[in-house]
Amino acid sequence: MDNRQVVIAALPTDKLGPEHFALQTASAPEPGEGEVLCRTLVLTVGAGQRAGLQGSASYAGAPRSGIVMGGSAVARVEKSNDERVPVGSLVTCPAGWQDYSVHRGSGLHVVDDVGDPAHHLGVYGTNGLTAYFGFFDLGEPKPGQTVVVSAAAGSVGHLVGQMAKISGCRAVGVAGSDDKCRMLCEDLGFDAAVNYRHGGFRDEFKEACGDGIDIYFDNTGGEILGGALRRMKPHGRIVCCGVVSQYDTGNPAPGPRGIPGLLVNNRVRMEGFLVFDYADRYAEGRAQMKAWVESGELKPLQDEFHGLEEAPRAFIDMLAGGNVGTRIIRVAD
Repeated sequence: MDNRQVVIAALPTDKLGPEHFALQTASAPEPGEGEVLCRTLVLTVGAGQRAGLQGSASYAGAPRSGIVMGGSAVARVEKSNDERVPVGSLVTCPAGWQDYSVHRGSGLHVVDDVGDPAHHLGVYGTNGLTAYFGFFDLGEPKPGQTVVVSAAAGSVGHLVGQMAKISGCRAVGVAGSDDKCRMLCEDLGFDAAVNYRHGGFRDEFKEACGDGIDIYFDNTGGEILGGALRRMKPHGRIVCCGVVSQYDTGNPAPGPRGIPGLLVNNRVRMEGFLVFDYADRYAEGRAQMKAWVESGELKPLQDEFHGLEEAPRAFIDMLAGGNVGTRIIRVAD
């Protein structure tokens, strides 16, 4: 049985391109004792994977070429040597960009087969859990507060903004196109959204923030973080989730000016986190988000590519801001 694989052909030193990947075919692996063979159905790509190729994601280890590109998937169990995970089960697993992968049964998360399996990579997966724990545990929202989200049309940001509205807050999104800004307000209920590519962004951002920012959920770093820092209210919270403006480049910009002075003067708390720290509470987060999705309060978005061979293009396009919601690649039915 053939196993198509997308491997890292070379590590990028500047922007990621198709030349950094190669498609090859190997034999499908066989599961050993306590292991299962998984057939990849859906993959997701995220900005954190680019940080891994850059070597700036501590949880990803040192970047290497000549190996299968990493990535999370929903997969179907084809063979099983673990009675707890029978053949036919749907699971989430770190399959990487390939058709077949082998995993310890004890390390898999079995999911239900109700609805679109891709939701287990988006709203019920790492993206949704990141939004949930980052916003509520670090942001500590209170009704009436102003919440600003960068990369607000992205996989995490579009969920954070909706959670802000669910919490009774005012939600302001920052995105990279007028169409995305309209979508945030008209489809997802954001109170305001501004396009950071506009020449008048500074004035538009200041106006959208009103009398200041209580919570800034940062997915980008860079100039947008700098603008938010200058508009934080006393005792505001900055949730540092990602730095996508710094990933796809060989020359990352320096951090914004004003740290630590602006933090000290306004008594602002700025804190980073990794979603993996909340692993023992994942069930809590999934249960709450499922309730919101089923009630219609939370609308998860995703866009799609089809075919394993499309994974590099889907990834490169996402890094250029081409995605709305969670970017997925459908590999098999």
